[in-house]
Amino acid sequence: MPWLMETFGSSSSLSLASRILVYSIAAASLNLVLGYGGMISLGHAAFFGMGGYAVGILYAHNGGDPFLGLIPGSNHLLVTLPAAMLLGGAVAALIGALSLRTSGVQFIMITLAFAQMLFFFFVSLKAYGGEDGIIIRRPNEFFGLNLRDRTTVWYVVLGFWLIFMLALWRVIGSSFGAVLKGMKQNERRMAAMGLAPYRYKLYAFILSGMGAGLAGALMANLMRFTSPDMLHWTKSATLMTMVILGGVGTFFGPLLGAAAYLVLETWLGGMTEYWQFWLGLILLAVVLGTKGGLVALIAAIWSRLTGRARG
Repeated sequence: MPWLMETFGSSSSLSLASRILVYSIAAASLNLVLGYGGMISLGHAAFFGMGGYAVGILYAHNGGDPFLGLIPGSNHLLVTLPAAMLLGGAVAALIGALSLRTSGVQFIMITLAFAQMLFFFFVSLKAYGGEDGIIIRRPNEFFGLNLRDRTTVWYVVLGFWLIFMLALWRVIGSSFGAVLKGMKQNERRMAAMGLAPYRYKLYAFILSGMGAGLAGALMANLMRFTSPDMLHWTKSATLMTMVILGGVGTFFGPLLGAAAYLVLETWLGGMTEYWQFWLGLILLAVVLGTKGGLVALIAAIWSRLTGRARG
């Protein structure tokens, strides 16, 4: 990727490529509960934002007073990323324990309400910048690497992306993943087999929150900034759009959706200030025309090409 960017004279696009990987982690985390578990959550920005704030708050206390007088600050990536994942998972456990007792529209609204509560909480938290957020003047340290360099950041993000996707592949392909898919198809039948839907859904929700927390922490390091905007409901809608655009319930759909969304946002945003309108039209065309997102579109094109080649 860095070689291609330099060859075509667009090395600045490496930052966009890194953002695509980070957002694909967040979108894939949402896809775990949405595409495989059938849980339509509009509150995943809460976990994404908590991951970002974990990095920002630990940085703010690095070399100073401990957070809450107990937790020392840190500027090491191998400390902040696990902290972000644990915080994202803990918040997901709390929200999921309450919201998963409902279903349908009630579940959607409760997850949205919790995310907005956290958004307004951090807006009012003046000790950490309020609505202005936290500026992370120095990226986290990671084995002495220069994380200000775009190429280095790309490889670091790529490494964590690969680890996450391998872990997600194992989860989806495990017996836990099979139960999750079965509950999406027919929850009552799975319950009749002796499986507890609530417990499995809560586990999936926690794992999803941990993945979104990881993405938020990587984004905070990438942008060297975190703010309440990371927790706003529009961020949840953006992640859901990426999942739908790429293909709900597909493994690589979130990656394709994140890439398409961010590339179109960058391209259309440079052409007109009304880029959301044109992006909306493209999204409608993909959703209504493919019935499975970009993954289905690519599969259909590949099937036609291979069919013609055989003919």
